[in-house]
Amino acid sequence: MAENSKPIRTRFAPSPTGYVHIGNFRTALFSHLWAKHNGGTSILRIEDTDQSRQVDGAVEHLLRIMKTMGVEFDEGFYLKDDGTLAERGSHGPYLQSQRLELYQKHVGELLASKKAYYCFCSEERLEEVRKEQIALKKPPMYDRHCRALSEEDVQTKLAEFAGQGKNPVVRFAIPEGKTEIHDLIYGDIVYENAVLDDQVILKSDKFPTYHLAVVIDDHYMDITHVIRGEEWIPSTPKHILLFQAFGWEAPAFAHAPLILNPDKSKLSKRQGDVTVEDYLNKGYLPEALVNFVVFLGWNPKTEQEIFSPEELVKAFELSKVNKSGAVFDVNKLDWINGHYLRAMPVGDLVDLLIPYWHRDGYGVFDEQGNVTLTHLNKQLSKQYLIDIVELEKERLKKLSEIGERVPYFFKQPDVASVAELLISKKSSAELTKQGLEMLIEQLATFSPADFELATLETKVKALIEQQGLKNIDVLWPMRVALTGLAASPSPFEVASVLAKHLGPEAVIERLETAVSKLK
Repeated sequence: MAENSKPIRTRFAPSPTGYVHIGNFRTALFSHLWAKHNGGTSILRIEDTDQSRQVDGAVEHLLRIMKTMGVEFDEGFYLKDDGTLAERGSHGPYLQSQRLELYQKHVGELLASKKAYYCFCSEERLEEVRKEQIALKKPPMYDRHCRALSEEDVQTKLAEFAGQGKNPVVRFAIPEGKTEIHDLIYGDIVYENAVLDDQVILKSDKFPTYHLAVVIDDHYMDITHVIRGEEWIPSTPKHILLFQAFGWEAPAFAHAPLILNPDKSKLSKRQGDVTVEDYLNKGYLPEALVNFVVFLGWNPKTEQEIFSPEELVKAFELSKVNKSGAVFDVNKLDWINGHYLRAMPVGDLVDLLIPYWHRDGYGVFDEQGNVTLTHLNKQLSKQYLIDIVELEKERLKKLSEIGERVPYFFKQPDVASVAELLISKKSSAELTKQGLEMLIEQLATFSPADFELATLETKVKALIEQQGLKNIDVLWPMRVALTGLAASPSPFEVASVLAKHLGPEAVIERLETAVSKLK
C-alpha cells in the first residue's frame, strides 16, 4: 500500500489538443497503474483554461484512444454507449472552464490576505524588463513593480482599467524563504524562493492560469498523488506554496524521467512520431505499446519483459521508477510487438491485417475474409490469407509491413524491373536459364500433391543434384521469379501456397516469365 493513509486518488489532466502524446500517455498509464495497484481511484480531468489550444472533439478522441489502450478512468469524463461525452463522480465538474467561479473566489481570498496582488503592467513594459534582465545575464522574471503599489494606487488603477473595459492580471506573491519538495522518485529537492517568479494566477480574461487551477482542482478532488513528467519539477515549488497559502495539505509528487530520442535529445515531433495514434496507425498493437511505454522509466527489477495488464497492476511501484532519462528505442518496440503478433491466433492476425492490405490496394475483401485478386478476377477464401500469414508471422514486426512483405501473393511480380536480380552473383546467366528451364519442365509433370511443401522441397533438390547444378543456380532465380524480391520466405513455401490456391500453373507461369526476361 502507498505511504499515504488516505484512499489513493490519482488524476490525468490533459489539455484538449486533439492528440495523445506518448509522454502524456505514459503519465496516464503510471497514474492509472498506481491507483489500481493501491485499490484506489483514477480520475480524468480536462484542463482547458488555455482556450486558444482547444480542438473540437479532442476529449472524445482522447477517450477512444485511452479505451483502445486499456486505460479507463473511474471518475471524470467518459463516453456513453452512443459515443457522447458524460461525467461521473462526486468531485465535478471535471472541466476547468466550468469551475471559474471557484477559482475566482479563491483568488479573492489571496488578494484579501495580501498573498496575491493586481498587476497593471503593459506587455511593452514586461518586454522591456525581460530584455534588461537578459542583458544583465539574469533569469527573466517579473520585477514585482506592482507588488509595491499602495492600496490607494491599486484602487485608482482598478478604476482606470474598469473605465477602459479591461481587467488587470493577478500575481501570486512568492514569500521569502525556501521550499522543499519530497519527490517520490527524485527524493528531496530544495528551491530558494528568491528564484521563483511571482507568476500570474488569474489572467485578464478572468481565466486562471494552469498553476492556480491545478492546485485548487487537486485539493477539491482529494488528489493524493500527482504523477507527471520531470519537466514539471520547476513548477512544483510554486504549487506547494499555493497549497500552503490556502492552508491545504499538498499531495505527494512523483516526477517521471524525460523520454529521450536515441541521441538523448528530448522526444519531439522533429525527430519522428510522438503520438499514440502514430504508432497505432503503423500497426503496433495496443498491448505491445502499453508494455513498451511502461518500461520508459519503470524497471520491475526482474528479468520479465512481457506483462499482462493484471501483472502490471500487481508489479507497478513508484519506487521502481528511475531518475535517468528513458530512451525511446523503436527496435525494442518492434521486438515487443513481434512477440504479441507471433502469440496471436493466425486467424485473428489476418483480421487485423486485412485493413492494411485493403489500404495498399491488394485485392477486394469481404466480411468473411475472402479476397478477390483483381488481376485474376478470382476470389479466394480466407485460408489463402491464413497460409500467407503463416509464412510471414515469425518475421512480422508491425501490421503495416504486411503489404511490402508479400505483394507477390496479390499481383504478378514485376520481374522485368528486377531481371538482373534473377542471376545470382555466384552463378551465371547460362546456368540460371538452364536451371529455370529444367524446373519448368519438371514441375509440369508434378501432381498437386507434389506441391505440398515437404515433398516439393525434397523433389526439387533431388532434381538439382541429378542435373549437376547447384542450389544457387536454381533456388535463387526461383525465389526472384515467384516474388520479384531478393528477400522473402523460401521459394518452396511461396510455390506451395501459390499452387495450393491458384494452381501449379500459376507457379509455372511466373517461371516462364522469368525465362523470357533472361532471353
